[in-house]
Amino acid sequence: MKLWITGLSHRTAPVEVRERLAIAEPALPGALKLLKSCPAVSEALILSTCNRVEWYVVTDEASDPREAIQGFLRETRLADPEELQPYLYEFSGRDAVHHLFRVASSLDSMVLGEPQILGQLKTAYALAKAHGGIAGTLDVVMTRAFNVAKRVRSETGIGQMAVSVSYAAVDLARKIFGSLQGRSVLLIGAGKMSELAARHLRRSGAAAVFVTNRTYERALEMAKVFQGAALDYTGLVEFLPRMDIVIASTGSASYILSRSDMQRVIGARRNRPVFLIDIAVPRNIDPAVNQLDNVYLYDIDDLQEVVNSNLRERQKEARRAEELVEEEVGRLMQRLNAQAVAPTIVSLQEQLEQIRRAEIERLRGRLGPLTPQQQEAIEALTRGIVNKIAHGPISELRRRAGDPDGIHVIDAIRRVFHLK
Repeated sequence: MKLWITGLSHRTAPVEVRERLAIAEPALPGALKLLKSCPAVSEALILSTCNRVEWYVVTDEASDPREAIQGFLRETRLADPEELQPYLYEFSGRDAVHHLFRVASSLDSMVLGEPQILGQLKTAYALAKAHGGIAGTLDVVMTRAFNVAKRVRSETGIGQMAVSVSYAAVDLARKIFGSLQGRSVLLIGAGKMSELAARHLRRSGAAAVFVTNRTYERALEMAKVFQGAALDYTGLVEFLPRMDIVIASTGSASYILSRSDMQRVIGARRNRPVFLIDIAVPRNIDPAVNQLDNVYLYDIDDLQEVVNSNLRERQKEARRAEELVEEEVGRLMQRLNAQAVAPTIVSLQEQLEQIRRAEIERLRGRLGPLTPQQQEAIEALTRGIVNKIAHGPISELRRRAGDPDGIHVIDAIRRVFHLK
């Protein structure tokens, strides 16, 4: 059996091409059924995300999986495969397994080490299995891919460091406070990045989210998103002492919080630490507040440097992850190659056994009555001869199973022994 992958991703195709080939979730069962119905295809799986679309098929060695996928693209996406060729990649055999393991382990993702792709692959696998797209080979390969991804995540640090500005802010807050359980968060302004940071903070255990904005209605709207409360913008400095974490993201051209403001706030907090995240450009908070004890101010450049540093660390971890993937690919290919020649080995053994039995039966009349001991001796003798004849071909089949040219050796043995 042959594993084949055709696909495109953020690395090979612009978004307008990816969205053209993407398959909406409700349409996936029908698309999968159509791909599986191709005469050459025995197993099929479709992975469709915002950053990649991939088609996985299993065919017999004699079939051309490329033709099946090209026909599928013409029929379902109304796409000319020749036109798409510059954007597509194709993998087969060992290369296909290697690609899948890298995708599952997030080594091929836009954000190195992100965990979402593994969940998306598991969803695609469950859908394919539920609709009869997966049987033997794909089941073995996909299950192993999930185990490899788990091993990469547990044995390397590839997913442990924040690589988005919003999550970097949460990471810093956690370092300052130790735990975010019970902490209060204030959003000043309603920017998208501050909203993302607030979401991360809430998921990390922050107790309450407050929102203030020059337009009170907008503050109310944002507060509903977090089941929080809107506060009057004019009383900003007065309610700041109640806040542990402040995220500023307004369009103000001048500072909305000065050093003297924060001096009053930290005094009212009795020097309990406060974490300020200024992700506005121009900045909303006077950098001089960093001179105050127990006031921790980070602006967009500070956070980006944290992100860049973490990315560099992830890339170091990725090298270890790549080694793990290569090791696991080798293990799986040995297993698959052994499975691929198993039917030929069984067929050879059965053929030789039939010949052995037929010859004994042919000579039985000439041998006359045999004692149980003589019968046992003939069985042992003939089995020994058959095993010695089979040993060479079987050893060669197993040895050449993983060899790219091994198919020629396997075919030669099949022809010599008249195997199906």
